[in-house]
Amino acid sequence: MSSSAGVDGLEVTGPRGDRYDEVLTPQALELVALLHRELNGRRLELLAARRERVRALADGGTLGFLPETAGIRDDDSWQVADPAPGLVDRRVEITGPTDRKMTINALNSGAKVWLADHEDANTPLWDNVIGGQLNLKDALDRTIDFTSPEGKSYTLAPDEELPTIVVRPRGWHLPEKHVTVDGEQTSGSLVDFALYLANCGQKQIDKGRGPYFYLPKMESHLEARLWNDAFNLAQDHLGIPRGTIRATVLIETYPAAFEMEEILHELREHSSGLNAGRWDYMFSVIKSFRTRGEEFLLPDRNSVTMTVPFMRAYTELLVRTCHKRGAHAIGGMAAFIPSKDPEVNEQAFARVRADKEREAADGFDGSWVAHPGMVEVCKEAFTAVLGDRPNQIDKKREDVHVTPAQLLDVSSTPGEVTEAGLRSNVSVGIQYLESWLRGSGAVGINNLMEDAATAEISRSQVWQWLHNGVRLADGETVTRELVERIVDEEVEAIADALGDAFSSGRWDDARALFLEMALADEYPDFLTLPAYERMP
Repeated sequence: MSSSAGVDGLEVTGPRGDRYDEVLTPQALELVALLHRELNGRRLELLAARRERVRALADGGTLGFLPETAGIRDDDSWQVADPAPGLVDRRVEITGPTDRKMTINALNSGAKVWLADHEDANTPLWDNVIGGQLNLKDALDRTIDFTSPEGKSYTLAPDEELPTIVVRPRGWHLPEKHVTVDGEQTSGSLVDFALYLANCGQKQIDKGRGPYFYLPKMESHLEARLWNDAFNLAQDHLGIPRGTIRATVLIETYPAAFEMEEILHELREHSSGLNAGRWDYMFSVIKSFRTRGEEFLLPDRNSVTMTVPFMRAYTELLVRTCHKRGAHAIGGMAAFIPSKDPEVNEQAFARVRADKEREAADGFDGSWVAHPGMVEVCKEAFTAVLGDRPNQIDKKREDVHVTPAQLLDVSSTPGEVTEAGLRSNVSVGIQYLESWLRGSGAVGINNLMEDAATAEISRSQVWQWLHNGVRLADGETVTRELVERIVDEEVEAIADALGDAFSSGRWDDARALFLEMALADEYPDFLTLPAYERMP
């Protein structure tokens, strides 16, 4: 039987780089092999169950609170674990990938938490997968530094208490093609989790914190149960007490919104709260009810704010659910990147401030920003409500009573489908994909920090409008020919703007992939799967 690093049946086919052996240790790879053999079969079964639910919804089914788990929701006696060290005050969290510059900037930002992203703000290029783990290790050792091509040096601020690191691994759907066990591709989720836990878990414990995670794109409490089993297997294998790991779950899929309490219950020994997303949630609305026409038709994505009825119901329910069970409720992303234009900044800061003030007033315990320049705005909004308190978990929101009908009320969303919205989806989607294919998953476009969720909602809206024969506000019907023409025109506009630099990019690949996703007869579940196949 073949082996890598002495682990029978495990092969690492990714290229070896400098210091990779510090991440791909025998202990880490043994944990990868254990988790794969114990859990991968269930992972694949749960992914198949997702596809079955989509078929049932296409046949006229719906989503609702599960009758078989009513006992969990009705039982007022259970609570999640008390907040872990470093996760008590989460009033501002910064997100970003784990490249060296972003790691240093995030840790120097003044935020309470850094979401160290191996998922939507990252690409699973092998160098990113391993390099990101090295950067986390170096950050914990305080040996990380970076010098830009222009000669600017970046180091951690001395003697500062750094934000608590919370790692977001890839979702259950993504494989890791560079690591196989018994001839099978491994799970990107479990590889990211195992490498970090094995190499950095004890370092975090020794610093008085712990190995903490953000869990993305789950669609059911059974998928949360799988994560909980992974936590217990890994803790037992490494000799770490159960409950040391803590996880915050992103409620960013439509089905998961109906199972929030059950997800907390499955992870309760390891739970540290839930997070409310935006673009991924909208993407999941389309994915879940892709064939149901006007009932679940979304207008231009920028008009779907967090205050429209179905989004408001979702966020209100999330706060009530979390605080009922003693968990943190974390708000959504402020993606704005400060500009050199004072007028643009003034308007954007005002919108971000209003959004964060709304979240704090609603009972959220903290929220996300994508750029260090937005940390103080978010912190000020929450401090105005929290004062010296670290959170407002005691705000139970018993006034909130959300029904399945309110969560499903997409059709009342105001707004139109416009040519400008269609063009924006095409342009932003292609620009993001081109960067993703080159290995960069956090991309500044039009003063916003975009990640994979942006590309997913962009191509999903184009698919929905096309396959449901939507008429634009000007009366023109969205057709294949219209989409192809707009793609050509937007790519030409990008080429004109970039000049000579256009020829060195992967624009042909990005254009082809976007069209493949947007025009396909059958809706592809994830853009990142075929994109990953195009990546070395």
